[in-house]
Amino acid sequence: MKANKGAWIRNTVLIVLGILTFIPLLMLINLSFKDASQFNLHRWTVTFPFTLANYKDAWTAISDYIWNSFVISGVTVVGVLVFSCLAAYPLARMSFFMKEQIYFLIIALLMIPSVLSLVPLFGLVNQFHLVDSWFGLWGPYIAGGQVFCIFVLRSFFASLPEEMFEAARLDGAGELRILLTVVMPLSKSIISTLGVLNILNTWNDYVWPLMVINNAKLKPLTLGLVSFQQQFVTNYGPLFAGYVIASIPLIILFMFASKQFAEGLAGSAMKM
Repeated sequence: MKANKGAWIRNTVLIVLGILTFIPLLMLINLSFKDASQFNLHRWTVTFPFTLANYKDAWTAISDYIWNSFVISGVTVVGVLVFSCLAAYPLARMSFFMKEQIYFLIIALLMIPSVLSLVPLFGLVNQFHLVDSWFGLWGPYIAGGQVFCIFVLRSFFASLPEEMFEAARLDGAGELRILLTVVMPLSKSIISTLGVLNILNTWNDYVWPLMVINNAKLKPLTLGLVSFQQQFVTNYGPLFAGYVIASIPLIILFMFASKQFAEGLAGSAMKM
């Protein structure tokens, strides 16, 4: 009886928390369909008719910025995952001089708050004349995103059975072929999880693009929404419609990758 009561309380709390989680999204969608008068007079209630023109205005204003964010996040996540796998594999499965010391130096970077590196990083990007270009975003994103990925992938690769590697080496496979044909297929879940996390970080980042990008044609979505907000400072319907459109790619991504994301989190937690 006590167990059933405890389960009922736990489920009730989870349901309430789940509803509270979705309320901001539902309010955002509700506000995105209001014109100026509906927003001022009936802000928190559903009003009719829906103003679909808000989405047309929002898409016209931010469609180019969405494409820019796709390019920036896409190149970044590919670069991070490729270099992280190439770095994590020898740290996990090979022996070389000062391997452990190099690994500890890499994960020590996790202890440094990213905000402390903004000024020296900007000076470095400026010195290489990468300001106001996507390379000024890709380079720091790829370099900074590798640290956590290497930490997770190294633990995952090290947990794989040694017998598979010995069998592959007996068949004449080199280390790169083992990585591509043995390790990578077994690591799809954790790689997908890290990919989703990196896309979220780059897609939602605001501070670093604000420092590096000044050209309006190169701005990502986060900067585009700010200029869009200034444009529609008294008309919030198109502004909130822009926020909804900006969230759709991430929602679709998580819908398709949710299974791999959950499996990756569970698998990495058990192996670490």
